[in-house]
Amino acid sequence: MSAERLRDPRQRAERAARILDVAADLLLRHGYRRVTIDDVAAGAGIGKGTVYLHWKTREQLFGAVFAREVLRAMDELRQALRDDPRACLLHRFARAYFLAIVNRPLLLSFLLADPDLVGKLTSSPDPARDERHGAMAHDYLGLLAGHGLLRDDMSVDELGYAYQATFEGFLRAGGASDGRERRADLLARTVRRAFESESAVPDATLREVAAAVVALLGDLIDADRTESGIPEE
Repeated sequence: MSAERLRDPRQRAERAARILDVAADLLLRHGYRRVTIDDVAAGAGIGKGTVYLHWKTREQLFGAVFAREVLRAMDELRQALRDDPRACLLHRFARAYFLAIVNRPLLLSFLLADPDLVGKLTSSPDPARDERHGAMAHDYLGLLAGHGLLRDDMSVDELGYAYQATFEGFLRAGGASDGRERRADLLARTVRRAFESESAVPDATLREVAAAVVALLGDLIDADRTESGIPEE
């Protein structure tokens, strides 16, 4: 089948999503080294040239797969905050983020730099995206600190470093798939005892902070989506 250019933006977005779905499934089943553009095109029922209308290289296509996984995890966090303002608290945020990652094998493999599953994608960082995500994390912790929700004997930078090391340690420690909830609970307890203030938090404060974090995540999601060219689902 020859490359088919679609003028309808909705149809083009639907075709892009189908290509990403197939690529994600093939990556999970076979790993980065064994999946080709021909495989993806065959799985999506389109010609190889049609895939290249959306992504110019194999690396760009698989990079978009992981970018979409990140977007989905961020959107899950945002929804958790909308459902319950208490999710803005660091231990609850950590728990939700942990589950958003470990329940997505491709995203977890990318963050842990699994060479078999994600190949050289792990050695091709996106400095702009990393800077955005780092700035958002810093702003989030600063917001918590400004409302007295974190311990006051550490700077935001110190706390951020220690929190990131703790979070990544839990990701790397692994464990049985049926123990994800228990590991998430243990992470939440650890973060709460290590980094949070013991002061009571008024409901009004929680709502205010949650709304601000939703806005931070929204800006991050919009920026990531614009850069990656992945349409909203």
